[in-house]
Amino acid sequence: MLSVHNVSKAYAGRTLFSGVSFHINRGETIGLIGPNGAGKSTLFSLLLQESTPDDGRVSMERGLNFGFLPQESAPVDDVTVLQLATGHVDEHSRWEAEPKAKRILKGLAFRESDFDRNARTLSGGWVMRAHLARLLVQEPDLLLLDEPTNHLDLESLLWFQEYLQGYPGAILMISHDREFLNALTNAILEIAHSKVTRYRGNYDDYLREKEARMEQMQGAFDNQQREIAKMQQWADRFKAKANFASRAQDKLKMIGRMEKLDAPQQAAKTVKFRFPQPLRSGQRVITLKDVAFSYGQTPVYESLDFEVERGERQVLVGPNGAGKSTLLKLLAGALKPQSGKYDLGHNVKLGYFAQYRGDVLNMKHTVLQSAMDLPSRPGENLCRTLLGSFLFQGDDVFKPVGVLSGGEKSRLALVRLLLDPPNLLLMDEPTTHLDMGSIDALIAALEDYEGTLVFISHDVHFIRAMAKSVLHIASGTLTPYAGDYQYYLDKTKASSAREALTATLTNQQPGSWENVPRQHVPAKSKEQKRAEAEARNARSKLKKEAEQKVTKIEETLAQLDKRKHELVALLHDEATYADAAKFRALTLEMEGIEPKIAKETAAWEKATEELEAFADKA
Repeated sequence: MLSVHNVSKAYAGRTLFSGVSFHINRGETIGLIGPNGAGKSTLFSLLLQESTPDDGRVSMERGLNFGFLPQESAPVDDVTVLQLATGHVDEHSRWEAEPKAKRILKGLAFRESDFDRNARTLSGGWVMRAHLARLLVQEPDLLLLDEPTNHLDLESLLWFQEYLQGYPGAILMISHDREFLNALTNAILEIAHSKVTRYRGNYDDYLREKEARMEQMQGAFDNQQREIAKMQQWADRFKAKANFASRAQDKLKMIGRMEKLDAPQQAAKTVKFRFPQPLRSGQRVITLKDVAFSYGQTPVYESLDFEVERGERQVLVGPNGAGKSTLLKLLAGALKPQSGKYDLGHNVKLGYFAQYRGDVLNMKHTVLQSAMDLPSRPGENLCRTLLGSFLFQGDDVFKPVGVLSGGEKSRLALVRLLLDPPNLLLMDEPTTHLDMGSIDALIAALEDYEGTLVFISHDVHFIRAMAKSVLHIASGTLTPYAGDYQYYLDKTKASSAREALTATLTNQQPGSWENVPRQHVPAKSKEQKRAEAEARNARSKLKKEAEQKVTKIEETLAQLDKRKHELVALLHDEATYADAAKFRALTLEMEGIEPKIAKETAAWEKATEELEAFADKA
């Protein structure tokens, strides 16, 4: 239905695409991935014909219609939520579109009372949900979605995911959510190094296939480099020797005629930062004792007892409305309990991260000024590097904070927390508005974090990397699981890692905090140490024997080469021709020496390979 033929595109002097070709077929759901700045948004722009390629073309079926959901800031007219979702259809079509629109709006967590609300009164995230509903009602042939899960809570996300599994058209989506991509995609397009590469299957399949391709490419490249080095070494050794000179030149010509393989380009590694570490807190970081909290007449917690200790890394899970965000806000002091005791531990400095929390930012500062204006006084280079990893690149750092979108402010607040970290970090959905590279940068930063972390997330990849314990919350009841997320899944017999985040558990098997499974690496026994020492000695002996073998063969080759030169000189001597018997004997010896040289050369090549194997294992 859509084809990209040999497309090239440069922007601001940098080549984004070079000779790119791929197809999108009906019924496909394709994930578009690549590092920040690789050209994902530019590719969308080319497909939507908002920009044109420098070379090549984009062709599509006649009458193909698109639907596009930008990442943020879609415009809103003076219409109701329902009118926005139905796309201003005429009266004749309204009777069919409205029931469908209402069903989709409910799936995206709108209430019936929201249907007649003016769309301009909605927050940015809810506007994007309404636009998403409009696209699902319209059912275009090709949906282009840029981070469609950013503005969805977990239950809406699961509904949306299930809805897309039955979508009749094709979908091309940019998403940082690995679980979402795994559930939906049957192909992945990766943008890297100015190329677009297609992989079959979902995101996990892509990782496996890419690793296999990289290993294959690396193996072919290494083999060719070894072959070139071997021929070059042979030529260098014997090119100065008259009887070997022609063969040495043949080797060099063979190297020149080879079609050289390029070294496979590795993915850019996640940037590692050296962050300032927080002051050490007391063992008891925060305590809630006999706490009660209600929203109006709706109780959330009654007689709640909860304690966080230093060094914990705990994720809060449970169904929507169970009280996860409420508990986090109670811990942060953003909500005050109606009764009970709230006690912050000794030397605790608390930091609370929540989406769209702009009150911590000075709207008159630039992005860079905001990052640097902290008690820890981070340097400009560190701030610029970290901002770049969280999608503020180039001149973006000079934007006034006041003009940033909600997602950009959220990312900036996160950067500020990392540059001046508290020793108690409370985080509500920290990976929203980040791409995969930024999520990995956040994980890398938090891996070195020496404080205490309590968080909510629907990103299973982030949870698996960060959580050392799980707290399930349902109907005001807290159930601790004293192990990582896989331990929680095993204990609860969950059907999937994503759905377990919102499950109401019927077979709760909490793990006691005293019986956390720990990995134990036993000390090596004397027998193990002795066996390892014997193995090292045996290997050293074999290596020495290999070195001696190579030296012996080289000495033999030198003798044969010397004798060959002598024979050549004798056979050219006129005195030799006068003695027929001597000439015949020298000719026979000359005929016999060439096979010997060939045999010893082959033996030398094999022996040097064996010796190189010891170096590879060193």
